[in-house]
Amino acid sequence: MTTLTAPPAPTQAGASSGHRRRRRRTGANIWLTVLLVLASVLTVVPFVAVFVLALSPDGAQTIPDQLPDEVTLDNLSAVLSASSFLRWTLNSFVYSIVSVVVILLTAAMAGYAFARKRFPGSNALMWSFLATLMVPIQATLIPMFVLVSRLDGVNTFWGLIVPTLANSQAVFLMRQFIKGLPDDLFDAAKIDGAGEWTVFWRLVLPLTKPVLATLGIFVFLWHWNDFLWPLVIAQTDEMRTLTVGLSTLNAESVARARIMASAAISVIPCLVIFGVLQRYLVNSIATSGLKG
Repeated sequence: MTTLTAPPAPTQAGASSGHRRRRRRTGANIWLTVLLVLASVLTVVPFVAVFVLALSPDGAQTIPDQLPDEVTLDNLSAVLSASSFLRWTLNSFVYSIVSVVVILLTAAMAGYAFARKRFPGSNALMWSFLATLMVPIQATLIPMFVLVSRLDGVNTFWGLIVPTLANSQAVFLMRQFIKGLPDDLFDAAKIDGAGEWTVFWRLVLPLTKPVLATLGIFVFLWHWNDFLWPLVIAQTDEMRTLTVGLSTLNAESVARARIMASAAISVIPCLVIFGVLQRYLVNSIATSGLKG
């Protein structure tokens, strides 16, 4: 007959050790929370300063030394009624949206080819493509400008957009994501008689929505905030983007509040894009590294 014995009761030393570990974890979580709150405050303060000055009268210069006594929308209305500002905003939208669409399409195609097709030199070509990430844009700026200028691309939209479309980072991210998709899906599509174009449009693109949305956010923000290449290639006021146009306001002795109002309006499209695509960004981060 088997005798059942009760498990030994935890000793006093074991209980105190577990209590100490819980206290250490609690203390670490508190300090981590404090650090995150401080980092968030330091990040948000400049944006708050921009919006406060944008809603201040023309005489406001800095905060918190000179907090505005009243809130006014005169700066925002003056900026929105300026034809140059509207033209700069339109140029930035064209530059950003066209670049996003073309880069996502070409990166998805190239990523699918590198991930699912085997051809001689594919790995060498992929790594050579990635090696371009180590070349700073300053090293290629002058040759690229000379090439575009000889093709009459200065002060044109194609001269502004085309040189920035080769995005090796986007190709690499698409390749890694598509490579992680289950092989059974592609095998089933081939058994059903689907061609390469059908597989790409009806299988690959729907499954890569999270990473496409993530790349779309990054590419849009990069082009919207790009300054160096638009500064070089857009040499007339009509072709300036918003970042380049705002930098010229200081030289024109524009009131500080008007400049801050322009900067505040320029941030709004970035916030809208991020808010709309945020759930895809979270899904992309949550599913990264998972296969099947």
